[in-house]
Amino acid sequence: MVTMNIVITGGSGFVGSYLCEKLINDGHKIIVIDNLLTGSRENINDLLDNENFSFIEHDVQDHIEIEDKVDYVLHFASAASPKAYTEHPVNTLKAGSVGTINTLGLAKKHSAEYLLASTSEVYGDPLISPQNEEYWGNVNPNGERSMYDEAKRFAEAAVATYSRSYGLKTKIVRIFNTYGPRMQLNDGRVVTNFIVQALRNENITIYGDGTQTRSFSYVEDTVAGIISLMNSTEYDVFNIGNPNEMTVGQLAEKIIN
Repeated sequence: MVTMNIVITGGSGFVGSYLCEKLINDGHKIIVIDNLLTGSRENINDLLDNENFSFIEHDVQDHIEIEDKVDYVLHFASAASPKAYTEHPVNTLKAGSVGTINTLGLAKKHSAEYLLASTSEVYGDPLISPQNEEYWGNVNPNGERSMYDEAKRFAEAAVATYSRSYGLKTKIVRIFNTYGPRMQLNDGRVVTNFIVQALRNENITIYGDGTQTRSFSYVEDTVAGIISLMNSTEYDVFNIGNPNEMTVGQLAEKIIN
């Protein structure tokens, strides 16, 4: 990959911070835009003194102006855990709608490539497993999680529209369950819930009968997939995750053991 100037929104978040580290190590210059609503400065502390890294505390809901040349825009800014998007529902909607339009506008201004971090949640409660990228999903636009799911679905529609209307080179990654260091212990995800309960010697709580399946990918593997896509000449929608599923019950057993 040729050295690039890359803007990453949400770069102080869980996946975003790992992405920053890897791209810096690959020789790129990184500008992170983050309002720190759900991200953490601690995730990027080791990068703050790097001459190829800069941090702008800014909300993507507001106009974004970058004077330096931008080669790539990665839009990762959003609450992404059940706890975070439940606590910040309107901000979640706006990050996926207004934030996506603003970051697309930045890419359009600089004729930059664009990558949207979407989610497997756009499939809703899928009726097929595994889901391929052509599957439209089984969704509830009024459900308790709809602020996150529908924000991402709107974001995907916005990306597709800008690509068709303005010729932007765009890619969409639908990220499946990702785990690893820097996850917030109280984020409401099943992995962290189980680990915290095990460390406290508490009974692990499984909702349902434990047969529901999940695909879990380690964060560095997820980031490797994203960067591989950045390096490719494919411009489309891509799932990124572990192709091997396990039941929630099996996950609980692994953590207990």
